[in-house]
Amino acid sequence: QVQLVESGGGLVQAGGSLRLSCVVSGGTFSSYAMGWFRQAPGKEREFVAAISGKGGNTYYPDSVTGRFTIARDNAKNTMVLEMNSLQPEVTTVYYCAAGPVTWFLSFKPDGMDFWGKGTLVTVSS
Repeated sequence: QVQLVESGGGLVQAGGSLRLSCVVSGGTFSSYAMGWFRQAPGKEREFVAAISGKGGNTYYPDSVTGRFTIARDNAKNTMVLEMNSLQPEVTTVYYCAAGPVTWFLSFKPDGMDFWGKGTLVTVSS
């Protein structure tokens, strides 16, 4: 069974940075497209970043381009998300997810197969 565990969330001041990690166990990590999402209460889960199985392709929505960086280490079954210039409006729970390579066609949450339980990021003003 594939399990994903996020870490690295916490409290940061506006303009600060955080580094989130996601460790994956079970399955073949390098075969999965990986992604980060976030979801605020009462809102839909929002796509934040994507990376292909070997790490050669990444994609970000306009809302985070230039401020967030996704990376993976297939030898360590780990994915990270570097977040810079954080603002209070992005305070929410961040989730990592794993899915098939076809997920790169849509970046939609329902295209992912496995999810972590999330890590809370709080940005104070």
